[in-house]
Amino acid sequence: MDATLAFPLLVALIGVALLFDFLNGLHDAANSIATIVSTRVLRPHYAVAWAAFFNFIAFLFFGLHVAETVGKGIVSADVIDASVIFGALMGAICWNLITWALGIPSSSSHALIGGLLGAGTAKAGLAAVVWSGVFKTTAAIVLSPAIGLMLALLLVLIVSWTFLRATPQIADRWFRKLQLVSASLYSLGHGGNDAQKTMGIIAVLLYSQGMLGGSFHVPFWVVISCQAAMGLGTLFGGWKIVHTMGSKITRLTPAQGFCAETGGAITLFAATWLGVPVSTTHTITGAIVGVGASRRLSAVRWNVASSIVVAWVVTLPAAALIGAAFYMLAGLFG
Repeated sequence: MDATLAFPLLVALIGVALLFDFLNGLHDAANSIATIVSTRVLRPHYAVAWAAFFNFIAFLFFGLHVAETVGKGIVSADVIDASVIFGALMGAICWNLITWALGIPSSSSHALIGGLLGAGTAKAGLAAVVWSGVFKTTAAIVLSPAIGLMLALLLVLIVSWTFLRATPQIADRWFRKLQLVSASLYSLGHGGNDAQKTMGIIAVLLYSQGMLGGSFHVPFWVVISCQAAMGLGTLFGGWKIVHTMGSKITRLTPAQGFCAETGGAITLFAATWLGVPVSTTHTITGAIVGVGASRRLSAVRWNVASSIVVAWVVTLPAAALIGAAFYMLAGLFG
């Protein structure tokens, strides 16, 4: 490819990657704010601004282990080229837009990984897949909501015993304040894990173009750009998904919202530290189901929860098929 054509294409692909990051914030804003909106701790627009701020500053608190996993631990970095990145991003963006329009809280993370797998295998077959990274990521589909659920249940138990003698009014007043803390922690976890996936995509694209000096790393301008794009996306919110996450699965009190957000935040912090690209959607859904089930099993609307699980299962293969289709489409114009 002519160098004069390569640079504009590179800039365009980085723009598409940042668009995905923006849509990720738009799509997954509900993860950070659904509980504080549903418990009426903050009005929706204040909640969105709160979440966007903590999404943006997440890079100050976390390393870049997740970015490295996505950049070179899902598909071999040697296979990556502009067409593969284009296919991966379009697979993720299309699936995000479909599920956002339907109000389904699917995983932007697994949509991106599915798109990358689809485009990568369309180019080089299964030999392109880094199976250790894929197994780690797919295991997290099951483990992250399960861990979020168990931590939320444990926190509900601790909170119940701690406030056993407190009046409902006192407990409610305490947890309305504490929910601001738990929501900020969850937003930090969301920004730390999710923005790094786009960082990994942009970094491996730069690496494939020989623009990283021969060694894979994430430049600081990429970090800031991705955090800013996600923060802006969060500012625009995702109101259909907020409604699903905040009220359709189960009704939450401020104490339960605190337990769900804190359980989810602990899960995300651990996963980001380990470099596992988990789904923030899966994690908070598991935690919300956990606090709902702590009251009684019938408090959870299992038909809604089961439809969300179906979306989780479908996301990887659906995004992979779309990603492969866009890779082949790019080949027609290459």
